[in-house]
Amino acid sequence: MRIVDAHHHLWDLGVRDQDWITGAALAPLRRDFLFGDYQPLAGQNGVGASVVVQTVTVPGETPELLALAAASDLIAGVVGWADLTAPGLTDRIAELSNGPGGNKLVGLRHQVQSEPDPRWLTRADVLRGLAAVAGAGLVYDLVITAGQLPAAARAAAAVPGLLFVLDHLGKPAIASGSAQPWERDLRRLAALPNTACKLSGLVTEADWTRWQVADLRPYAEVALDAFGPGRMMFGSDWPVCTLAASYGEVLQTARDLTGHLSDAEREAIFAGTATRVYRLGR
Repeated sequence: MRIVDAHHHLWDLGVRDQDWITGAALAPLRRDFLFGDYQPLAGQNGVGASVVVQTVTVPGETPELLALAAASDLIAGVVGWADLTAPGLTDRIAELSNGPGGNKLVGLRHQVQSEPDPRWLTRADVLRGLAAVAGAGLVYDLVITAGQLPAAARAAAAVPGLLFVLDHLGKPAIASGSAQPWERDLRRLAALPNTACKLSGLVTEADWTRWQVADLRPYAEVALDAFGPGRMMFGSDWPVCTLAASYGEVLQTARDLTGHLSDAEREAIFAGTATRVYRLGR
């Protein structure tokens, strides 16, 4: 079966600090995670293509990721960052698209999870920016907390021409075993046709040291029922996942969570959805 890893990261602390890596819990991430580290992991696990995703909200990171993608047959897409509220957003997207590796720019995202305003996505200037992303033919990744799902649904309804991809199933509270109001709000987002989701990031929402597949299954089942395999894609969330699991364990967990599906449905989750949504290989 083909595998597309629709969500992983790369960073070099010698080039740029990752200011979100703070505190003892995240200390294992305070080192370089380079393409030379990711490539053999992908090969060992049968991954044929990947989408690398931004980690910091600075203009310089996206061109660097695009340059890496330009030199790689493995990296098929880049979800980068640009300031949604900037008047020159359309020009900035064009600049990125016309630069080295620009043909692999497939989407943008912003660290909405860090915005203090839970309605940030529905601000007028943000909605104008989202419309510009749609006009450029890109996808918008949602990295949000469960409490921001209602605003995400309102934004997706307001910009129907833009495809929104929910990262990490909206970060449900797996460690506490809580499902509501996450399930209600996730279903409202999934009811909109211009939405999709990533089966990613679940192990780090669970108890890092004691999680089991059974802890994740109820949340994966809700998302499968709400979005369907045709709007769900696998992502490793490497190297963040290493706080709780190895790359191979994350992939095997995704296989376990989807083991009851048909071959065609599993092919969608592990390759087809990401290929279509991000127009990989275009």
